[in-house]
Amino acid sequence: MADLPTRVVFKLGSSTLVAGDGSPDLGLIASVCDQVAELVARGVGVVIVSSGAVAAGMGRLAVKERPRDIPGLQACASAGQAALTEAYAVELARHGVACGQVLLTRRDVTDRDGYLNARNTLQRLLELGAVPVVNENDTVSVAEFAFGDNDTLGAIVATLVSADLYVILSDVDGLYTANPQEDPDARLVPLVRELTPEIAAMAGGSTSSVGTGGMAAKLRAARASVAAGIPLVICRGREEGVLLRAACEEGVGTRFEPGEGSHEGARKLWIGLAEVVRGTLVLDDGARRAVVESGASVLPVGVLRAEGEFEAGDVVNVVGADGALVGRGVTRYSSDEMARVHGLRLDVIARFMPEKDGQPAIHRDELLVL
Repeated sequence: MADLPTRVVFKLGSSTLVAGDGSPDLGLIASVCDQVAELVARGVGVVIVSSGAVAAGMGRLAVKERPRDIPGLQACASAGQAALTEAYAVELARHGVACGQVLLTRRDVTDRDGYLNARNTLQRLLELGAVPVVNENDTVSVAEFAFGDNDTLGAIVATLVSADLYVILSDVDGLYTANPQEDPDARLVPLVRELTPEIAAMAGGSTSSVGTGGMAAKLRAARASVAAGIPLVICRGREEGVLLRAACEEGVGTRFEPGEGSHEGARKLWIGLAEVVRGTLVLDDGARRAVVESGASVLPVGVLRAEGEFEAGDVVNVVGADGALVGRGVTRYSSDEMARVHGLRLDVIARFMPEKDGQPAIHRDELLVL
């Protein structure tokens, strides 16, 4: 048996956590808490990132379809959050384990001080032997619904607590070569060492009526997690003993392994995971190779075009000419400026924009390559 991780983050999706009538599946929560308590007893610090507040609130408020308006979503989240927290607290208390609720908004993780405060709270709860139960604060956060899923939130939390493992408990067994509901020859991919375009092409959207994520969202979370040097496992949350088996590396689901030397600094991870993306820089093939293979900064000469409206200092996506995501970083030019300088060498730019003399479009120190 492999050594247990020191800290592990488990994320439960709505489609796994919520029963058919829309209420929290108390039996599943009890099973999860049994396994979490066993890990805590073995000295593992555990964080639960729990979706399901909106879906659980739908059941409690007798709302039959997921609301499309923000007040309706927030009302359901308000009712459901109380039910979820109570369920976790009761089940963990049976084992003498305390839990602490941590509700985050996007503002909490995009603001640097908020990011550090959240980290300190989570760290202290773990030091006290408690299990933090984390969710986005859906009752007040409009941006949460644009954010779209808790898979990336889980990756952010994993970096906040310096986790050794991040596990997404889903309603599927893991990543398949194709949609197993449509292709009888689809095979489970047990191990991914590199997130290639071929791997990304295997992902689809959410098929659940209560969830907001899908395999594509899980692959985005995997990119972020492995960039932080944290292995990620996607597995079926209702499988017997799955938390313990994933923690013990017993080959459940699909495991994404970081590459050699994969461990970006906290500043880059904050940029890449937490900040709101304002636009996109599209690179030519030469610039993409220089960034990915040689660790270069993004230079204006390699930028084919800019998309969206952004200011200098905003975070933007960096993509290749084929649209594949390369990374995310802080641009030193606005979108208007990029429209003037893309495709030009730095010495040429300095002739008519001397204040930008020597400035790359994105400096390597402010670029998270995904």
